[in-house]
Amino acid sequence: QLKLVESGGGLVQPGGSLRLSCAASGFTLDAYSIGWFRQAPGKEHEGVACISNNRGWPYFADSVKGRFTMFRDSAKNTVYLQMSSLKPEDTAVYYCAAEPRVYSGNYCHRPYFGSWGQGTQVTVSS
Repeated sequence: QLKLVESGGGLVQPGGSLRLSCAASGFTLDAYSIGWFRQAPGKEHEGVACISNNRGWPYFADSVKGRFTMFRDSAKNTVYLQMSSLKPEDTAVYYCAAEPRVYSGNYCHRPYFGSWGQGTQVTVSS
């Protein structure tokens, strides 16, 4: 059974850092395109960071570019979202998603990914 489990969320002060983890089971993440998404109350779902399984350049939303990075640990079958210089507007539930397709272009959107984790809350507040 394909499963994604996010962890690492929490409360952090503005300017702080967090690392979110997305552990996969039932499939090999290396063969999948991966995305990190977030949804804040009253706001639309936003693609934060995505990378295709052809391992091209990752995509980052303008709102997080230069502050967030993502990387895989194949040995742990886990993908990470490293977040730094966090801002209150980064507060949201963060989800990871996976899809066994090679993507290019503008693919960091919810309909392109079929498997989702349950989400982890990130709150940036003083």
